Amino acid sequence: MISKVLIANRGEIALRVLRACKELGIATVAVHSTADADAMHVRLADESVCIGPPPSRESYLNIHQIVAACEITGADAVHPGYGFLSENAKFAEILDAHGITFIGPTAEHIRIMGDKITAKQTAQELGIPVVPGSDGEVKPENALEVARKIGFPVLIKATAGGGGRGMKVAKTEADLEEAVSTARSEALAAFGNDAVYMEKYLGKPRHIEIQVVGDGMGNAVHLGERDCSLQRRHQKVWEEANSPALNVEQRMKIGQICADAMKKLKYRGAGTVEFLYENGEFYFIEMNTRLQVEHPITEAITGIDLVHEQIRVASGAGLSVTQEEIVFSGHAIECRINAEDPRTFVPSPGTITHFHAPGGLGVRVDSGAYAGYKIPPYYDSLIGKLIVHGRTRVECMMRLRRVLDEFVVDGIKTTLPLFQDLVANQDIANGDYDIHWLENYLASTTDA
Repeated sequence: MISKVLIANRGEIALRVLRACKELGIATVAVHSTADADAMHVRLADESVCIGPPPSRESYLNIHQIVAACEITGADAVHPGYGFLSENAKFAEILDAHGITFIGPTAEHIRIMGDKITAKQTAQELGIPVVPGSDGEVKPENALEVARKIGFPVLIKATAGGGGRGMKVAKTEADLEEAVSTARSEALAAFGNDAVYMEKYLGKPRHIEIQVVGDGMGNAVHLGERDCSLQRRHQKVWEEANSPALNVEQRMKIGQICADAMKKLKYRGAGTVEFLYENGEFYFIEMNTRLQVEHPITEAITGIDLVHEQIRVASGAGLSVTQEEIVFSGHAIECRINAEDPRTFVPSPGTITHFHAPGGLGVRVDSGAYAGYKIPPYYDSLIGKLIVHGRTRVECMMRLRRVLDEFVVDGIKTTLPLFQDLVANQDIANGDYDIHWLENYLASTTDA
């Protein structure tokens, strides 16, 4: 069994993992850059190790320093959280070589799903529906031929991409050459790999993802779906479970398809299979082989602690539940609270002078922030997640409206006002939105 976990991350997710470990009686080690010396997870961990200066490449992405911290503290396992090294196959292999348990999938599965082309091919082989697209990498010389076969408009995407980088739309043949060139340039700059592939561009899809957990021995379950369609620049802003667009039959069908695929793959740990959904059809886009930012809404409607499951599986204890034992209850919404201007989205680092988290039935706040905490300018602007659960979506929305008025973060700008606007919007109340809705809404309010 795992006895001491080093948490190779920072911010709210580091604190989230720390809490799960403490509940399981597992000792914790926090690693931090010099900029995060006063972070809450560092204060609460049993031990802490400084692993470098503020730049991520010199601290949170420094594999040598993290392995050294494990050896110094005697940590026998590492939880990577999300981001940073969470989907780095080399990191998982190095830990394994040092006899340290990586709380996540195998390096092989990380590698398979980390390359978009290989992931799509694997998904097809596993029986998961995919977006019509190229069979592999697209080169400038064959792009037009491939695009005509798929049919315009088309989407060019980086094979090693994520977060919307290296992603361009070509609506007509005239747009194609520039779209491919730009996508390749962005991909090379962001990922050191200019390979791109092509897919059919869907006009008004929703972004639906299925949460899965496998034990690595051929057992796997799904924990329903999350609707992550409210996005800005391909970054999720507001997530719901369950999706307002799906019925029970659709939910269980696509969930079972994903669970069966993970059984065939003998997938280990938590993962998320992501789809575009349009006109009643699901189209696979990628799989994230880690814990998602939005995992708390799945926990809210199932009562299952996903970090507990990750640790159980990594230690060889297997899953704590069967598919038949998973019960879906109510509705949950997560709002990502960022240290950003709510209109321009310019980052707003600085010192929080007052911090008051809302409370009450069905309310959860995952945040490492506190009054007096100085938000560093070096990292992601996420400072907390507000998760609200209700027996119905209507009750959940009413509760969300109430708690947004209670949430106080002073001293910096945050996106809280944006969510106050969204919760009062009729389209949102009706669940009538797609992946383009939020950007169109923001453009209309800016113009006004």
